Amino acid sequence: MLLPGLWCVMESYVSEVRGETVDKPKVVLGVSGGIAAYKACELLRRLTESGHDVRAVPTASALHFVGAATWSALSGHPVSTEVWDDVHEVPHVRIGQHADLVVVAPATADLLAKAAHGLADDLLTNTLLTARCPVVFAPAMHTEMWEHPATQENVATLRRRGAVVIEPAVGRLTGVDTGKGRLPDPAEIFEVCRRVLARGVREPDLAGRHVVVSAGGTREPLDPVRFLGNRSSGKQGYALARTAAARGARVTLIAANTGLPDPAGVDVVQVGTAVQLREAVLKAAADADAVVMAAAVADFRPETYATGKIKKKDGQDPDPIVLTRNPDILAEISADRARPGQVVVGFAAETDDVLANGRTKLRRKGCDLLVVNEVGERRTFGSEENEAVVLGADGTETPVPHGPKEALAEIVWDLVTPRLT
Repeated sequence: MLLPGLWCVMESYVSEVRGETVDKPKVVLGVSGGIAAYKACELLRRLTESGHDVRAVPTASALHFVGAATWSALSGHPVSTEVWDDVHEVPHVRIGQHADLVVVAPATADLLAKAAHGLADDLLTNTLLTARCPVVFAPAMHTEMWEHPATQENVATLRRRGAVVIEPAVGRLTGVDTGKGRLPDPAEIFEVCRRVLARGVREPDLAGRHVVVSAGGTREPLDPVRFLGNRSSGKQGYALARTAAARGARVTLIAANTGLPDPAGVDVVQVGTAVQLREAVLKAAADADAVVMAAAVADFRPETYATGKIKKKDGQDPDPIVLTRNPDILAEISADRARPGQVVVGFAAETDDVLANGRTKLRRKGCDLLVVNEVGERRTFGSEENEAVVLGADGTETPVPHGPKEALAEIVWDLVTPRLT
């Protein structure tokens, strides 16, 4: 029997592969009056081209940045900002009632304040009050506005009520300003929306939780141009981070040499070596409810580092490379939990005797869950798909059939959630 999270994702995946047609999910795209409004055009395009029926509802201020004709042409629906237009159709009630998802991108500080306090002075805020479907806010504003206590309290209020408020990105803002407050990439906002729709659940079950995810593969330098590394792409860890954000969590992603775009609503910490990853994980885990170690951490590193490039010498064999052990991060954080009730999940990549080795590793590491998968040159690493068995310290075994990595991510969080205290 498939768990609910896996069923939603797998059903969507199978339908895509078979080319089956399904009723178009109805999405309301709210756009508030910030300079990032132009980026919402890309989000609208991605939603419509992926088979969603999208209705754009901009505020009057948003139309100063992108005109009504653009929203209408991209969505195929008429655009209005006022509750008085087409009164006989009662749009201020009907749009929210019929929606499967409402996403507001960008969501300005003003819009977040109105939504938190239940104000309804235009079509978008009326729609938010009548919506009984999942709601996603993608904030965009200057750093000072995002960090202001009033905004933070409004965000906390919306999250307590079940809305998914994704964290803004860090980067260039308007003018010369740089900091946290940038609208996440539209492609990443789309991924959050797609995951929220796939779950079909109004209440995000990880709301109010802080989770830490590691991803990618560490690299241990030999000299300025060479390193010892592995084949991990980081895609599974990123799927875990994206899925947790869509389920309402505050997510810290420790990324080792991935080259992947930052997931929307996720705080990303870039690292290179196993030692750097350990430092970042220990720091982030201090107040985390769950830690998922999906990164492929090198077991060994060169004992010495050559400050200059190691040269090839004619007629001479190379000097042997002496290795020393790296810290066992998973065992360390499992043995010394940063807070009571913290859930720790590990990953085990095996090439033979997969389950037997996995059970041994689970006992040795001391984590709550261990995701065991078979790997090889053409399996798992770099792929968009995965297959695994999730072993529990309580003796449970949950097989996850071959499918997209986000399906495995959903199962991991389905198993973590009931273990949180």
